[in-house]
Amino acid sequence: MTQRSAPTGRQRRLASEMRRLREQAGVSIQGAAAMLGADRSMISNIEAGRTGLSEDRVRQIACYYKCPDLALVDALADMTADRRTHHWWAEYRGKLPNGFLDISDIEYHATRIRTAQTVHLPGLFQTEEHARALFDLAVPKLPRLEVELRVAHRMGRQSILDGDAPTPYTGIIHEAALRLEFGGRNVARQQLHHLIEAADRPHVTLLVIPFSAGAFHGAGQSILYTEGIVPQLDTVQLDTALGGDFVDAPTPLANYRSLLDLMESSALSPDESQKLIRSIAQDL
Repeated sequence: MTQRSAPTGRQRRLASEMRRLREQAGVSIQGAAAMLGADRSMISNIEAGRTGLSEDRVRQIACYYKCPDLALVDALADMTADRRTHHWWAEYRGKLPNGFLDISDIEYHATRIRTAQTVHLPGLFQTEEHARALFDLAVPKLPRLEVELRVAHRMGRQSILDGDAPTPYTGIIHEAALRLEFGGRNVARQQLHHLIEAADRPHVTLLVIPFSAGAFHGAGQSILYTEGIVPQLDTVQLDTALGGDFVDAPTPLANYRSLLDLMESSALSPDESQKLIRSIAQDL
């Protein structure tokens, strides 16, 4: 097992799941250390993501904890292989805040993505010009290099929707987000046409909550819900004033699934949603 000073988001998630397995088994840190023939500090380092784990070690620890969920154990063991993989977003390490890399990470490993946006359009469907206009509005103003790095990173994230096995995606967008003209009328028009083209993909569903729906559950929320190989590895990312906040505890995950279901029930059908997007684009 290797020691690391800056674990990635996926490494931290594996660490937190190992802690969760221990706690569910009713085993103390001291007890876990005794099982492994180690000291308390090693368990603490494992559960903080500071110590790397091999597939065999994950299975050994899960066996000690008597975890009955073999699918979860397999999924956790598979997560250890990622430490030997160099993903495209690694080039941004040290150039962008870690939260940007963590979003790329959870999207890349997701088996399905659901989002809800009430003010902004989903990042996975933003054009370069739209994204640049958004980042140019940051306060305090971002340096030009920082803006361009963020735009390039956002474009890189969109690769999960291409290729032979694109990630299934459902996006809920409020009409207000469609009508905000970031970058001016021409940029806004091009962005809406880009959305229309995206919605034609068989693995993409875009749903619009119209103004006529009135009040709805989740108003003001910005939610990114990524489904894992097993439900226990689902993750929610929320935008906050201080950056992205990641949620993976079972109860909040269940609540966000219910919230997204309720938001979908307030939205138009996919066909009606496309008609509304086209209508707004034609008015620009």
